[in-house]
Amino acid sequence: MLLSSEILTEKFCCDLNACKGECCVEGDAGAPVTLDEVAEIEESLDEVWSDLSASAQSVIDKQGVAYTDQEGDLVTSIVRGKDCVFTYYGDIEDWNTHLPIKDCCLCALEKAYRAGHSHFCKPISCALYPIREKRLGEGLVGLNYNRWVVCKAAITKGEQENIRLYQFLRDPLIRRFGEEWYQELLDTVDELKAQGYL
Repeated sequence: MLLSSEILTEKFCCDLNACKGECCVEGDAGAPVTLDEVAEIEESLDEVWSDLSASAQSVIDKQGVAYTDQEGDLVTSIVRGKDCVFTYYGDIEDWNTHLPIKDCCLCALEKAYRAGHSHFCKPISCALYPIREKRLGEGLVGLNYNRWVVCKAAITKGEQENIRLYQFLRDPLIRRFGEEWYQELLDTVDELKAQGYL
């Protein structure tokens, strides 16, 4: 595995109060998904259907929950060339602070999961964002930090709270690569700190 050093050095902490979940809306393609995830999403459809917009329901009826984009990647279907079909709009509770966030967009799949109505949270590519995973061939995987203007507030909050990207994304990284891998990452961070590199 190749890991960008920015994942260890850059500070980041999502600030839904500021961005309102804009990463679910902006962009020109859906979120990357695996075939296994498509199957799990399809199994979760009944639980999220009522939270989806009529436009999103129509897109899913016509082309399904995912499609192959121009680069040949399997991605979630989108509405009007940008919104993920699973974007849910409304007032939500911040899952960390438990304070209300008005007029936010969030993943309907994650909403159903957190309410205990589904076993599938959301695609791992969404959970890992702004880390992007790239397959480099011969089983090699690269992890990069994808800087995006919509996450500017997350950088500010990360700096204020002194949270680095790998710390903020602890749970998704463990979900994707396992506890042992994450502990090795922490050990590497400790070694780099001891050597004065971090």
